Amino acid sequence: MPLHDFKVLSFSCYGTLINRDTGIYSALRPLLARGGVGLGREELLAKFSVYEAEQQASSPRMPYPRVLEEVHRRLAKEWGILASDDDHALFGQSTSNWPVFADAPAALQYLKRFFKLAILSNADRQTFALSSVRLDAKFDAVFTGPDIGHCKPDPGLFEHMVERLAKLGAERRQILHVGHELERDQVPATRAGLAFAWIDRVPVPEIPDEAPTSSPPASANSYSSTHSSGWDYRFSSLVDMVKAHQQR
Repeated sequence: MPLHDFKVLSFSCYGTLINRDTGIYSALRPLLARGGVGLGREELLAKFSVYEAEQQASSPRMPYPRVLEEVHRRLAKEWGILASDDDHALFGQSTSNWPVFADAPAALQYLKRFFKLAILSNADRQTFALSSVRLDAKFDAVFTGPDIGHCKPDPGLFEHMVERLAKLGAERRQILHVGHELERDQVPATRAGLAFAWIDRVPVPEIPDEAPTSSPPASANSYSSTHSSGWDYRFSSLVDMVKAHQQR
């Protein structure tokens, strides 16, 4: 199905539009340094993700800053590091410093000209509102785990979104979910009968302020379409997603 046949693009925010991994790693470095913890970046992020998922599964309506506080507290305890409530709270507020992927704002502005845009996130609405200012894009709908009572990878979050988007005139087959994490986004999106675009990020080039009206075809490495792999589209960045859309 060509991209221009969809009516709605639903985006995962953190990891897709906001550089979640860099933000988390930077915000955890003071704790690592204090405890002399020698975990590498990937090992640390994997451990963080496990604790985050457990916290959100047990408390899906918990505001995201509180989730981050609890994960920080759990890590400090595991590593035997003395940390104050202020330390945990500071980490909980760190999302405001997580960097935006350089390609996200201009790509969203381009795509907004052709699609309704939605956010589907495990973060609470207030946390996303702070991030959306830096994304410089207007979304037609925002769906959050704490509002709905389901967090990814629970397919209930996706089903709620589908029901609500139907009121905007979008059928299930006209919604393309766009995300970076296969377990949290692709698996439940597929179960909910949604098409899925995987943003399999490599070092991201900057997108021009004005997206061109035409462009060379995206390379085979940056764009593909298949159902056998669980995803329908695969892009190395949002730049390549824009280019794919421009291929009429």
